[in-house]
Amino acid sequence: MSDLITTDAPIHLSHEYKALLGELKNRIRSARYQAALAVNRELIQLYWYIGKQIVEKQKEAVWGSKLIEMLSHDLRNSFPETSGFSIANLKRMRSFAQTYPDFQFGSQPVSQLPWGHISLLIHKVKDETERHWYSCQIIEQGWSRPTLERYISQELYHRQAITTEKTSNYLDRLPAPQSMLAQELLKQPYNFDFLGLHDEAHEREIEHASIDHITKFLLELGKGFAFVGRQVPLTLQDSEYFIDMLFYHLKLHCFVVIEIKATKFKPEHTGQLNFYLNLVDDFYKTPEDKPTIGLLLCRSRNKFEADYALKGIEKPMGISEYELTKAIPENLKLNLPSIEEIEAELNEMD
Repeated sequence: MSDLITTDAPIHLSHEYKALLGELKNRIRSARYQAALAVNRELIQLYWYIGKQIVEKQKEAVWGSKLIEMLSHDLRNSFPETSGFSIANLKRMRSFAQTYPDFQFGSQPVSQLPWGHISLLIHKVKDETERHWYSCQIIEQGWSRPTLERYISQELYHRQAITTEKTSNYLDRLPAPQSMLAQELLKQPYNFDFLGLHDEAHEREIEHASIDHITKFLLELGKGFAFVGRQVPLTLQDSEYFIDMLFYHLKLHCFVVIEIKATKFKPEHTGQLNFYLNLVDDFYKTPEDKPTIGLLLCRSRNKFEADYALKGIEKPMGISEYELTKAIPENLKLNLPSIEEIEAELNEMD
């Protein structure tokens, strides 16, 4: 009698086979990832060693400035199948060794980064503390090189990591570690220049443009935000209210209500946002969700006024400014469409 068990069902449809296939796929992906990490580790160590040798040899007058040119020529001839030995890249290796003279793999966040990220950080970020912060964020947030370059150009470190202008009650109203994470995510100001709007843009215009550029909008908010809806309706007895933008944060495990005010901050704005937070907690929040938090984005705000407005507010909320045209040269602002032109276009979209 055969030991084989036969079945009329095709093997690729059986649950057991699907489970086996899924397990093997995960193992293969994991092995590839570990192999990629190992290759990157060896590459970074090699580049640092080459850079260190260049630094030391160039200290001797005999080697001079011609060393890099000679090494580039000879290394590329010896290893024609290997890229990375151009004059420009050898100079980056030298900068790498100069920036991290006591480099040890594993003890510094930068050692876990791809070479493209490292060379960009060394070239663009001169402050050691700032460079360390970006290195940690790349590892934690999984930023690509273009994303890193964008955040550096927008001075994210100064807007998020070291600014003393953050205004919120997150630390007082949320339990740890949720409170610290929410506070760390807060920026001052938020940069929405990618929306391509005038500084005088209306709230509805900003909402429309944010949806059109939802990927960039989410990137500016930070990792973990999932878009739920815009102008989300909430009914209370006979009255209907609309939340500007509703998100869910995957790390905080809570809903996030964002209200946009195309005016200077007014104390009554916190009352409206507090009202919306209560509605979301009652109608959307599940027992598994953490308390809903709010973010009020205004064209401008007085920090002391905002701090006083938050006193006595039990719901967690933050107040920040936003910028629409910081990165747009003055001569180009004149060529942007007028408010009336944007309104006409938006009306056609509706």
